[in-house]
Amino acid sequence: MKPVRLPAAATLALPRWALFALGLLYILPGLIGRDPWKNDDAASFGIMWTMAHGSWQDWLWPNVAGLSWPDEGPLAFWLGALGIKLFGWLMGDVLAARVGTVAIFLLGVLSLWYATYHLGRRQDAQPLRLAFGGQPEPNDFGRTLADAAVLIYLGCLGLLLHSHETTPEALQVSMTALLLYRTVRYVEKPSLRNAVLSGLAIGLLTLARGWITPVCLMLALFACTRFLAQPAIRAVRDLGAMIAAGGIVAALWLLPAQLLEPYHQQPLNAWLGWNWLQLGLPSWASVKFFFRVGIWFFWPAWPFAGWAVWAWRRQRGVLHIVVPLAFVVMGLLLTVCNPAPEQGQLLVLLPPLAVMAAFGLLTVKRSAINFIDWFSVMALTLCAAVIWTFWFAKLTGWPVQAARNALKLVPGFHPELGWIAFFVALAATLGWFVLVYWRISRQPAVLWRAVVLSSGGLILIWILLMTLFLPDVNYSKSYASVARQIADKLPANTRCIETNVGAAQRASFAYYAQLPFAGVEGGRCELLLLQDSIRVRDEREIAAQYRGKQWTLLWEGRRPADREERFRLYRRAD
Repeated sequence: MKPVRLPAAATLALPRWALFALGLLYILPGLIGRDPWKNDDAASFGIMWTMAHGSWQDWLWPNVAGLSWPDEGPLAFWLGALGIKLFGWLMGDVLAARVGTVAIFLLGVLSLWYATYHLGRRQDAQPLRLAFGGQPEPNDFGRTLADAAVLIYLGCLGLLLHSHETTPEALQVSMTALLLYRTVRYVEKPSLRNAVLSGLAIGLLTLARGWITPVCLMLALFACTRFLAQPAIRAVRDLGAMIAAGGIVAALWLLPAQLLEPYHQQPLNAWLGWNWLQLGLPSWASVKFFFRVGIWFFWPAWPFAGWAVWAWRRQRGVLHIVVPLAFVVMGLLLTVCNPAPEQGQLLVLLPPLAVMAAFGLLTVKRSAINFIDWFSVMALTLCAAVIWTFWFAKLTGWPVQAARNALKLVPGFHPELGWIAFFVALAATLGWFVLVYWRISRQPAVLWRAVVLSSGGLILIWILLMTLFLPDVNYSKSYASVARQIADKLPANTRCIETNVGAAQRASFAYYAQLPFAGVEGGRCELLLLQDSIRVRDEREIAAQYRGKQWTLLWEGRRPADREERFRLYRRAD
C-alpha cells in the first residue's frame, strides 16, 4: 500500500511570480557589487577575462593571464567570456561575467522543477484515493512536489556559496539537474530522441568538469533501465546514441584544440591527465570527508531524502525513488573514490537529493514539520538579529565588544553607511517577518510548508551578509588594493613580469592593474613579482632562480586583512 494520503487542499502550488521572485532573491545578492574573491572565483573570472580580451588560442587553452589552467573544462569560462563580450561595456567585466552564472542557476532550477513535476504526476506516485473523493489531480500534485523540491534545493547550505561563484562547479550542478531531467524523460518514455537529448546533457556536463562524472551518471541511467526491466537491446542501443551525442558535443572543443595546438600545447593530454587524478581506490579519508562535510552540506535535504527511501521501501520500482537514488549512489561512489575529495564533487548529489526529499515530505508527521518550523524561526531569526547587531556596532561603536569583534577581522577598514544596502536588508527582514506571520497564523496545509521557512530564512541571512557586510568582505578578500599599489610602483614601458603568484591573485592583478604577465609560453622578463609568507624563509619557499643579487627590490606590501601573505616586486639588475 502507498504510504501517502493527501487532500487536494495540500497541493496548492506556489504562485509562479513568487517562485520566480524567490529565485532572483537567492541568486542576485552576492553577484552585484562583489569583487572577485580570494579563491577559485577570482581564478575563474581571470580565465573568462583573458578569453574575452585575448586571442582564439585563449578560448581553446584556458589560462589566467598566461598561467595555464588545463583542468576541468572550458564551457563555464566560455559562457563568462561571452557575457563580457556582450555586456562588459554596459555593466563592467566582473558583473557581465556573472550574467552566465544567473542563466546557469535558472537552468538548474527549471530542470529540477520539471524533473520532479514529471515524476510527481505519474500514477505510481499519486496518493491513495480518499473514501469520499477530494484527492489531488495528478498535475496539481506534480506541481506542488516540484515547488517543494525547488524550496529544498534553495535551502541546501552547500549550494549557497557555490551557486554564486563564476566557477565550473556552479555549471556542473545545473548540468547534473538537466541530466536528471533528461533521464526522467527517457526512463518514462524510452526513445532514440530522448536518448540523444540525454547525450547532449552528458556532453555539456563533460565540457563543464571532465568526463568522469557524466560517464558515471550515464551508467546510473543505464542501471535504472535494468532495474526497471526495460528491454536490454533497446537500452544498449540508446546508450550508444547517448555516447555518440555526448562525444560530438565534447569534440567541439577537444578536436580543434588538439589539431590547432594553441600556444603549442595539447589540451587533450592535460585534460585527460586531470580527469584520471579524480579516480582512485576508496579510502577512509574520503569516507570521513563525505560524512563530515555532507551532514551540513546537504541540509535540509538529506533527512527528508532518507525518510523517502524508508517510507517508499515497499513500492518496488517507483521512478521517483529509483532514478534519484541511482544518481545519489553514483555521486557517493565518485566522492569516496576521489583521492582528494572536494566540496565541488558533492554538488552532484544536491539535485537528486532534493527530488527525493520532496517525496519524503509526503509522509512526514505534522509534529516533525512543526518542530522544523519552530527551529527555523528561532535559529534563523537569531542569526539575523546577530548580523544586525554587529552591523550597528561597527557603525556606531556600541556595543563596544561587538564593534571590536566586527572590525578586528578587517584592520584598517572604515565602515560607512550604504543607504541602498540598508533599505534592501530592511525590506528583506520585514519580508521574513511577514512570511513567519503567514506561516504561524494561517497554519497552511500545503505540502511545501515544512521547508518554506528554512529556505526563506537562509535567503534572508545571505541577503543581510551581501548587503550590510559586503564592503567588509570585499575589503578582506579582494586583491584590488594590492593591485593598485603594484601598478603605482611599476616602471614605465614594462613589457613583461615573471611571477609565482597563484591563479586568483594573478587574475586580480591582471584585471585591476593590467599587469603584463609572461604568457603561456613563458619568456625572460625584466620584472619579478613574488608571493610568499613572512613566516617562511626565502630559501625554503622561493625557487632558486628567483633568489640572489640579480634582483633589486622595488616594492613590498600585502592585504591589510592578511597578516602572513606578502608580495614583493623586483627589477632584474643584469
